[in-house]
Amino acid sequence: MISAVSPRRALSARPLALVSALSLCFLSGAALAAETQTLPAVTVTVTGARFASDPALAPVGATVISADDIRRAGAADVNQAIRQIGGVYGRQSLDGSPDFSLDLRGFGTNSSQNMVVTLDGVRMSESELSNATLSSIPIETVERIEIIRGGASVLYGEGATGGVIHIVTRRPEANGRRGMLRAEAGQFGLRDLRAAMAQSWNGFALDASVGSARTDNYRDHNDFALDTFSGGAQWAYQGGRAGVRYDRARQDSDLPGALSMQQFRANPRQASTPDDVGSLDSDRLTAFVEQRVGSVDLAAELSRRERTARSTYVYTVEGKRMASKATYDSTQTQFSPRLRHLARVGGMLNELVSGVDLVKWTRVTDSDYSDADATQKSKALYVRDELKFDGAHQARVAVGARRERFEKDATDVRAFAAPYASKTTLNAWEVQGSFDAMPLVNLYAKAGRSYRVANVDENGYRSTPGVLAPQTSRDLELGMVYGDAALGATTRLFRHQLRNEIFYDPTVNGGYGANTNLDPTERKGVEVDVHALIARDWRVSANWQHVLARFTDGPNAGREMVLVPKNVVSARLAWVPGTGHSADIGVQWAGSQRFGADFANNCGARMAPAATFDARYARQIGTWEFAVAGLNLADKHYTSNAYGCNSGIYPSDGRQLKVSARYDF
Repeated sequence: MISAVSPRRALSARPLALVSALSLCFLSGAALAAETQTLPAVTVTVTGARFASDPALAPVGATVISADDIRRAGAADVNQAIRQIGGVYGRQSLDGSPDFSLDLRGFGTNSSQNMVVTLDGVRMSESELSNATLSSIPIETVERIEIIRGGASVLYGEGATGGVIHIVTRRPEANGRRGMLRAEAGQFGLRDLRAAMAQSWNGFALDASVGSARTDNYRDHNDFALDTFSGGAQWAYQGGRAGVRYDRARQDSDLPGALSMQQFRANPRQASTPDDVGSLDSDRLTAFVEQRVGSVDLAAELSRRERTARSTYVYTVEGKRMASKATYDSTQTQFSPRLRHLARVGGMLNELVSGVDLVKWTRVTDSDYSDADATQKSKALYVRDELKFDGAHQARVAVGARRERFEKDATDVRAFAAPYASKTTLNAWEVQGSFDAMPLVNLYAKAGRSYRVANVDENGYRSTPGVLAPQTSRDLELGMVYGDAALGATTRLFRHQLRNEIFYDPTVNGGYGANTNLDPTERKGVEVDVHALIARDWRVSANWQHVLARFTDGPNAGREMVLVPKNVVSARLAWVPGTGHSADIGVQWAGSQRFGADFANNCGARMAPAATFDARYARQIGTWEFAVAGLNLADKHYTSNAYGCNSGIYPSDGRQLKVSARYDF
C-alpha cells in the first residue's frame, strides 16, 4: 500500500498511514458471464496446477464460487463475493473503496502479504504493502472464483502461506453477442453505472466493459470515485488460443483517518483527518497464449502494469498547518511460461507440470521527505507431478518443488529510508495425497514448506540494519470431503509453524514501532464448509473458521497475535423458485480479537465481536432484472481495524440500502 506522511508522523502513526490503501491491480475478463437462475450447483472445471484441471485432478478441498452464486447473492464486486459467499473474513478498507483486506487463516494486518491473488493466471499481488484491489474487475465477466486454502508456494511463489484466490473470467462463445447495462443507487450517495459487451465470430472475439462509481461512504470526508475500462481481443484456433487485454482504472479517495474510542462512541461517522486525500492511476497490458501439442499443453502470459499513486497528508506542527505530498510510480513486468504433460501411464493418470516465473518490479518515489528508488527481481523454476490410480479408492499422490532467486535493492538520496542490496534463494516443497475411503467420502493430507520475502515498504522501515530475513512456514493440513452437489461438507485441520514472520511490531524502536522478524509463531485450527438443498427451491450454505494465532517462543510465547478473530462464521440461505423471483440472505459473525498494538496481551479490553446481515430480492422480467439489497441490515456499529489499545479505530460501514436495474441483450 502507498502512503505519504512527514518523517515524524511516519514514525508515530505509520501503522495508520500504511493502511490508507491506495493500490489497484487490474485485469478483467474475456467476456460476459452466462446468467442463469438455477439452484442446483453448476459443474465447473476448476484451475489445477496452473492449467484448466482435468476433472479427475481438481484441487482437493477447494471452495468454488460460480457466476450463478454471485448473481443470486447480488455481490457488487469480486471482493464482496469472496467475503459473502466464500466465507472469507475481511477487514474494512480504509480508503473508502469496496476492497476489504481479505484474511485466509488468521494473518491479521499482513493477511494480504500471506495470500496470493491471480486473475486468469496472472499474479495480482504486489511487492509493496498493498491489497490486490478486486472491486474494479467487472463482476459480470467472472465465471468463477476459486479459494484454495493453505500453503501453495510451489506453484504460486512467495506469500502463498495462507492460500490462493483465483479469479477466472469467462471465455467467449463462438458466433455470439452478449451485452449488459446496469445502474445502481443507494444510501451514502451511491451511484454505480456499468456497461459491457462481447462479440465473437468463429475463432475471433472482442469484449469491452466500462464502469463509473461514486459514493460519499458512511464516514465524513470519505468520498470515493472509481472509473474503469477493460477491453480485450482473442483468437481461438486448432489446439490453442491467444489474446491481448488492456485494463485502465482511475481512483480518487478522501481519507477520514482513525478515531479514539471516545470519538467512535460519540460519532463513528466523524473524520479525524478532514484534509487527507489520495489518488491512483493504473494501467495493465497483458498478452497470453495457450497451445496443445499431442499430450503436452503449453501456456504463457506476459504482463506489464504501470501505476501512479499520489497522496497528501495534512498535519500541524507548533500550531502551523503543513502538507506532506508524495507520488509513487511503479511498474511490474511478469513473464510466466509453463507446460503440462497429461497422459495415462499403465493404470494411472499422470500430470507433470513445470514452469518459470520471471518478475521485475520497480518503484520511484517523489515526496517531501524521500526520493527512494527500489527494485525487486525474482526468477523461479517449479515442477510438480501428480498420479491418480484407477480403482475403487481413486487414490492420488502429488509431489512438487520450487526454487526462487530474489534480488532486491533500494536507494534514497534524502536518506529517509536506509539503502540496501540483497540476494537470497528460497526453496518450497509439497507432498499431498488423497483417496476415497468410501462412497462420497474423500480423505486427504498435505504437507509442505512455504515462504515470503519482505516487500519494499517493510524493508524501507525496518528494525534491523540489514534487510529482514525471509519468512518460512512448515504447513500441514488434514481434511475430509463428504457428499455431492445436493448435500456436502468439507472439514480441514491445519497448522502453519512460522519462523521469522514478517510483521509490524509497535513495541520496538523506542515505542515508535518498525517492521521486524518476530519470534516463532503459529496458526492452527479447523475450517468447515457445508451446503445442502433443503427443498426444491431452497439452498443453505455455511462456513466456520476457528484459528489460534499465537507466539510459540520468545518473551511473548503463548500470547495471541493481534487483529485475528478466533472464530468466523458465515451462513447463506438462497431461494430461487424459477418463476423470475429470487432472494438471498446472509450473516457473518466474527469473534473478539486483540487490538493492533496489544502484543503483550495486556490491554484491558478487546475489539468486540460483531454480526452483520445482508439480503437481496430480485425480480426478473424478460431481459430486465430489478433488485433491492441491503448491507449491515441491523446497522451494527463495529470495527474490524483498531491499531492501538482503544485507539487507532477505523469504523466499519453502517446500514446501506440500494436498488438496481439491469438490462441484458
